[in-house]
Amino acid sequence: MNEKANILIVDDEEVVRHSQLRILADVKCNAAVAWNGIEALQAMEQHPFDVVLLDLRMPGPDGMWVLKTIKERWPGSEVVIITGYPSIETAKEAVRLGAYNYLAKPVSPDDVVEAANGAMMKKKWGLQRDRASPS
Repeated sequence: MNEKANILIVDDEEVVRHSQLRILADVKCNAAVAWNGIEALQAMEQHPFDVVLLDLRMPGPDGMWVLKTIKERWPGSEVVIITGYPSIETAKEAVRLGAYNYLAKPVSPDDVVEAANGAMMKKKWGLQRDRASPS
């Protein structure tokens, strides 16, 4: 990644959070973690992240509710759903709500980096398009 991407990892499993944190540190990203949806939204309030890697099943509000809230409040942030319980229905709903991508666990380090890179690229193109459009 050219610019340091600010990425939030949201998962209730500590091993998943630390694994993804280590993977993203290796590619020089600024990454932070949250263990549930409430903590994720609090982190977004403090500093909106470029990309959010979001689990669907967590204590408290589920990932779909968090996705919907993020896209309503921070539409410039890209969200990648990473779930251990994939289904066609949740994939369709995630895309409808604005998710950039939807991945089934387990994900490889390359999958995490590729998803984060793609989401950052989409965000950058969106920012360039917004700057180029006449006001």
